Amino acid sequence: METRWMKMGKAEEAEEGYAEAIRLLLDGQNVAFPTETVYGLGGYIGTEEGLLGIFRAKGRPADNPLIVHVYPGYDISQVAREVPASAESLMARYWPGPMTLILKKAEGLSPRITAGLDTVAVRMPSHPVALELMRRGQIAIAAPSANLSGRPSPTSAAHVYEDMKGRIPLILDGGPCEIGLESTIIDMTVNPPMVLRPGGLTLEEIAEVLPDIRMDPGLVIQKDAVPKAPGMKYRHYAPKAPMWMALGTPDAQETQIRQGLQEAKEFRRGVLTVDEHSRDYDAEVVLSLGSRRDPEGMAAHLFDALRRFDEEQCEILFTETIDPEGIGNAFMNRLRKACGGKTLKGDTHGGTSIFN
Repeated sequence: METRWMKMGKAEEAEEGYAEAIRLLLDGQNVAFPTETVYGLGGYIGTEEGLLGIFRAKGRPADNPLIVHVYPGYDISQVAREVPASAESLMARYWPGPMTLILKKAEGLSPRITAGLDTVAVRMPSHPVALELMRRGQIAIAAPSANLSGRPSPTSAAHVYEDMKGRIPLILDGGPCEIGLESTIIDMTVNPPMVLRPGGLTLEEIAEVLPDIRMDPGLVIQKDAVPKAPGMKYRHYAPKAPMWMALGTPDAQETQIRQGLQEAKEFRRGVLTVDEHSRDYDAEVVLSLGSRRDPEGMAAHLFDALRRFDEEQCEILFTETIDPEGIGNAFMNRLRKACGGKTLKGDTHGGTSIFN
């Protein structure tokens, strides 16, 4: 299969891109498109073949539900049979935007979308290409991230092409994603509502509308904690090389990583760091996400950096961490998943390995 890569910045090519994308979607084929969070791999919710194609292209487990993307003016009762007042308040405040709501599903919705559950995930992205695509086609689109399952999510069309070349017929290139982390998922079918996945909308912002909002305790990788969102139980966002997190103060993290680099000097080593420490490490590959003072900027570059380590063929990776506040909560969730929960020891003495 040939994969076309169409840039949507020029009017003439954009017109052709929208027309071709709508034709393919209605025909039961799949199209990658930009959102403000990450690129999505879309299938029209009215075609079983289009939905099945998402799972085939990604290698996605069948028990991992899809998010239905809608546009302003769409009749949400077509996909959700109940929309509580609290959900309407969130929609009024934060849609379009990086927020996905779990609602009771409407009758007739394909079980491929819901993975057989009685609920459906719905969001309204803010990226103009995504909204215009749905508006022109008058369709809702089911879409997970447009990457191979387990790989770092794509924040550029180039990332999508790397994973999806030959698997899908079309990529709409809307430029780099602004936020760079997936949407926040909020379960509105429980009382009080619960965040099942932290993302581009912070817990603090949600609390402005829902003061009783709570976080799923299973989001933190623990032996006995199981995330409630089906997709969060899988290995995600991971580079090919094993990666360890350093914890504690910035200076303590630097000390831990320096010792890890020394112990791993027979490997091709990579370090994910910040501007403040970018010249402090003796490693084959050192990538900075930006300044600690700009966690939003760090989040926007995370997935690109993880993919670059693969391009550089690193064999072992180390990463600094940030405080899990604001967007840092979602950032650390993705980083913990990428590391598989592996951390460096906080304090070691002569002859003791830094690796837990």
